[in-house]
Amino acid sequence: MKNFSKVDLLILDEFLLTATSECEQNDLFEVIQSRTDKKSTIYCSQWAPEEWIGKLGDGPLADSILDRIRNSSYTILLKGRSLREDYSKLK
Repeated sequence: MKNFSKVDLLILDEFLLTATSECEQNDLFEVIQSRTDKKSTIYCSQWAPEEWIGKLGDGPLADSILDRIRNSSYTILLKGRSLREDYSKLK
């Protein structure tokens, strides 16, 4: 876990693609807490940020995770079809 707090840019792709366990939530909180206001993190998700609470569970730990993300981030929402269709090598 300490290695995640050291890198300058951490990209979490497919962030919260599935629901998380309490253990995963604790790990995620630890990583986010160690990086908040110190290092950059990019969260790439199929879900809009307002839907993340459902993937984190509805409790104080989920609120703490989202609070740290919301209060130190910019949100960029992309809409439209997937570019994977255009760039797939299996056409």
